[in-house]
Amino acid sequence: MLRAAMVDPQLARPQRGLWGDAARRLRRNRPAMVGLFCIVLFAAAAILAPLIAPYDPYAMNGSSLDAPSLTHLFGTDLLGRDIFSRVLYGAQISLFVGVGAVAIALVIGGALGAIAGGFGGRVDGVIMRTTDVFLSIPSILLAIGIVTALGRGMPQLTLAIAVSYAPTFARLLRGSLLALREADYVVAARTIGASRLRILVRHMLPNALTPLIVQATLVLATAIIDIAGLGFLGLGPVDPRTPEWGTMLVDARRFMQTAPYIVVFVGGAIVISAIGFNLLGDGLRESLDPKLKR
Repeated sequence: MLRAAMVDPQLARPQRGLWGDAARRLRRNRPAMVGLFCIVLFAAAAILAPLIAPYDPYAMNGSSLDAPSLTHLFGTDLLGRDIFSRVLYGAQISLFVGVGAVAIALVIGGALGAIAGGFGGRVDGVIMRTTDVFLSIPSILLAIGIVTALGRGMPQLTLAIAVSYAPTFARLLRGSLLALREADYVVAARTIGASRLRILVRHMLPNALTPLIVQATLVLATAIIDIAGLGFLGLGPVDPRTPEWGTMLVDARRFMQTAPYIVVFVGGAIVISAIGFNLLGDGLRESLDPKLKR
């Protein structure tokens, strides 16, 4: 009984796995929880827009430039369209284009990074030098060039942003795989005769994906800003009536003095969604870092 009483209470606790321990520390991270709340709010607005939008975002529902009121929570624009409804539908474009672009970038960049880091040699050199060329160009400028070449439209916008961020994922995964080449379990698998492909897929990739998850969350924040930026530059949707946040800011800039609420509400939606992904990404980085494990 004396021995039982002397057992360290820390050792008596049930051991959690990597993800369980990361989730526990993430829940204790207040900024990350604030970011998660912003993301849930942003996603709910996008998904439920057809249900909760009080008006048709394309139709005239009031007088020109009505101030915010109980009838129009965010006021109306020059054509009498409800700003609140248009902000909700604009969240759909930012969410779907942003998530689609990051998913494509993750697949393309992840595949290139896996090939470069897993096999090395000349293939690694060619892929990394090509990646360096793309990384030397600011992402927004690269996206502008791609949209200009392909033409305006949501598919082109998604592809442009995906190509802009794919090199980031490629270099990140390649670096993670290089750090794992001399790990004990990789050396052991190599010793028993496992092929390069099997070592890469079964042993290295599962342990190198964590930085990609964190980076994808952070890139989503930048992608949302890039979508609005391209729309502001006139490279967004083909139809100028489309309720896209960047396009709405273009229309609102003429009324900064008479109707500043348009810029405040549309810009606030962009800021809240971007900050949400940034806060959650920082929280994930801290919770998944074994050096910060407490």
